[in-house]
Amino acid sequence: MRILFMGTPDFAVFSLKALVEAGEDTTVIGVVTQPDKPRGRGYDLAPPPVKVYAQEHGLPVYQPTTLRGDDFAALLAELDPELIVVVAYGKILPKNVLDYPKHGCINVHGSLLPAYRGAAPMQRAIIDGCAVTGITTMYMAEGLDTGDMLLKSEVAIEQNDNFEDIHDRLGAVGADTLLRTIDALRAGALVPEKQDDALATYAAKIDKADCLLNFSHCARALHDRIRGLSPIPLAFTHTPDGKLLKILAARVSDLPCPDGVAVGTVLSLDGGEIVVACGNATTLALTRVLPEGKGRMPAADFIRGRKIAVGDVLQ
Repeated sequence: MRILFMGTPDFAVFSLKALVEAGEDTTVIGVVTQPDKPRGRGYDLAPPPVKVYAQEHGLPVYQPTTLRGDDFAALLAELDPELIVVVAYGKILPKNVLDYPKHGCINVHGSLLPAYRGAAPMQRAIIDGCAVTGITTMYMAEGLDTGDMLLKSEVAIEQNDNFEDIHDRLGAVGADTLLRTIDALRAGALVPEKQDDALATYAAKIDKADCLLNFSHCARALHDRIRGLSPIPLAFTHTPDGKLLKILAARVSDLPCPDGVAVGTVLSLDGGEIVVACGNATTLALTRVLPEGKGRMPAADFIRGRKIAVGDVLQ
């Protein structure tokens, strides 16, 4: 089967690697990914992870600035794929692309659809405190993650899993689910299932407002937010001097919260943890931090540097 692969970040590399290693029955005829983007202090152009993997394995790489218009249509006709596989590509596919391959366009999505359609399903599931997420493969349609579902695979979210843990677990499960979907397609055994739009939820892209910690929320909700945003882009707060303090890891503390204490108040620095008063009389222990202008460190190191004191209010 002649497959055109479309994807951009590390999550997509899991599926591309699985296709490349699948054997002679599957031929990746090309890889479409986003243009290189400036990164780092020098703003040097850096290739997306999918491009790096594709070039290492001798696959043709295409980085169109748009999928609309004659140029990409001509490329599509030249490559003539039988199936297009899309994994976190980052752009909406126009109708002429969706309609081109005889076997359609199959997407690997990081949630159990119709829950968490959209750009950040993994992060949102963790932030919302879900115990289970998963992978759905689906035929792509013109709407945002609205196509008919094909196969699903569930993945547990443990209480201390962060975004990196779930990203890597779902990446591997997604690759396996994709291969099973293609095997079923070859065998004529796929049974598409329409999504119930009434059950749909939307996983919006993470923005800065999502990362600011509001200590009026309970400790469990804050813990879920911190791990859903770790190791990137990271939840943050501010120390009394206005300096940014990003939080890599935390845990729900069993230290009692005294009556009348303002949320965000540092209650204890014992045991190398920054214990903070939260809503509903709960407390949260910050265990790993990234102070402004510094590297990532255990909270104990931040405490030893005398950058925080009991009674300080984080906000």
